[in-house]
Amino acid sequence: MNATNRHSAPAPHPVARTATGMGKGGAVLDGSGRESEGEGEIGARKSDHLDIALQPSLPGSRADTGFDRVRFEHVALPELDLDAIDLSTRFLGRAMRAPILISSMTGGPERAGAINARLAEATEHLGLALAVGSQRIALEGRGSGGLGADLRRRAPHVPLLANIGGAQLAAGWGVREARRAVEMIEADALIVHLNPLQEAVQTGGDRNWAGVLGAIEALAREAGFPIVVKEVGAGLSATVARRLVEAGVHAIDVAGAGGTSWAAIEAERSADPRVRGSALLFSDWGIPTADAIAEVRAACPQAFVIGSGGVRHGLDAARAIRLGADLVGQAGASLAAADVSTERVVAHFAGVVEELRIACFCTGSADLEALRTARLRPAEAPARS
Repeated sequence: MNATNRHSAPAPHPVARTATGMGKGGAVLDGSGRESEGEGEIGARKSDHLDIALQPSLPGSRADTGFDRVRFEHVALPELDLDAIDLSTRFLGRAMRAPILISSMTGGPERAGAINARLAEATEHLGLALAVGSQRIALEGRGSGGLGADLRRRAPHVPLLANIGGAQLAAGWGVREARRAVEMIEADALIVHLNPLQEAVQTGGDRNWAGVLGAIEALAREAGFPIVVKEVGAGLSATVARRLVEAGVHAIDVAGAGGTSWAAIEAERSADPRVRGSALLFSDWGIPTADAIAEVRAACPQAFVIGSGGVRHGLDAARAIRLGADLVGQAGASLAAADVSTERVVAHFAGVVEELRIACFCTGSADLEALRTARLRPAEAPARS
């Protein structure tokens, strides 16, 4: 399936800061008068998220991605040159050497600046795509977290995606903030991330999600650049995906269950036993990634689909593409490398790409289009023929 062409970027939009004031205890009031967290609180929370995500194990149950149920039929006579297999694709009008999106990790604390720089450099080196984490702190003027024009200078030729939260749309953000997010990093598109479960179990989380779909539809209609909508680890259902496509969204990132559990992370952060228990109850909540990809592709056959959520390696990437993904996103599995050096990130993703190439080779697939129709072993695959 071919990616659609990159939309032309709008003319630079004047930067207009959201009106703010001070609430009780020094908390900041956003433009709607709703009390929001102060800089220190948000930065500390996002730093906690990084530390906890880097732990080798988290409390609670981990969902099964469903990828291990997908088994390819081995082709003992591939009749191919392994090194000649073509993994190239296009996204947002830009060429990619492999269908891998380095997915949203973090955009909050200053510590994230080094991580984002390493990811950008690795993305450019390998010809992949990069999606930044939430730009909320940067947009509120509380620190950049490496989310500025320097990011595009480090990755001048790759698809680059900005990021704001659905919760912020519910609180009154709109086209102005979306344009600022895109202009800030010279992005090709904007991700709106949906994390209702995380907000529900997080102390002080955003509980009002009324009107988010309407706000996404307005962005798709008025922003002047492509809008991508993603979950953060609980999956997008076929029903929700269809509503998003009808609203004009350019691409869907299913971000299914089986990878990072934000409910488990919030449980680890909480000192309140009741809050911790409630969060752990939902640690394996969601739609398994393999199922989400297959179901969204069946429901939205013309949509651009990104498969992410618990992608461990290049074989999982091959499985995701076979089930219907156009690109494959990985975040959590590469975070440890990103916390060390650009070279570690390059080595990690070069390994993922090589594993994907081997899967193509052993299924007799000369390119990604052939991989999408590679034969699967019967009775073990989700419901995409």
